[in-house]
Amino acid sequence: MSESLKALSAHIAGRMGPAVLESSITYGELNIEAEPQQIIKTLRFLRDDAECRFVCFIDICGADYPEREKRFDVVYHLLSPYKNQRIRVKVRTDEETPVPSVISVFPAADWYERETFDLYGVLFSGHPDLRRILTDYGFSGHPLRKDFPLTGHVEVRYDDLQKRVVYEPVKLVQEFRKFDYLSPWEGTDYVLPGDEKAKP
Repeated sequence: MSESLKALSAHIAGRMGPAVLESSITYGELNIEAEPQQIIKTLRFLRDDAECRFVCFIDICGADYPEREKRFDVVYHLLSPYKNQRIRVKVRTDEETPVPSVISVFPAADWYERETFDLYGVLFSGHPDLRRILTDYGFSGHPLRKDFPLTGHVEVRYDDLQKRVVYEPVKLVQEFRKFDYLSPWEGTDYVLPGDEKAKP
């Protein structure tokens, strides 16, 4: 299997040239990093080429690496039932640079691009209806970014007195406690409640 993937990788790199930045084989699947502005051309080639025939679009997902300049990976998963192979295509982008929408190649990408926009804030140029799909219309931020606060920005609840849904800033009823993750055999650097009564 790895020999056929190596041959496929060489074929794609030879035909696509600088549109493919790098490729690798991990866990029995071919991974390609593509030039973001060439993603439509790359996916069209993978779909139409006789040696590839990746005609089944599986999904798009995102990954956030905030320490990088281009912090987001947009990841496309494709399947070739004719060749019994899968491929993962990645492009890198930042918060402001849009990635071309691939709806013209795979119409099923529509809602996946909306989901990636909603949860990560990745922009897709040429998308006919790029708006939130999983969070509420008034939602602030993108919840799968690693710098998104764990408590969120607002909380939503139904108010019986007003007979409607209300949005309020998050209120923490108790301060965050200090957790130390030392070995239980070493003990804590503070006195636990009740231990003050113990004999030294």
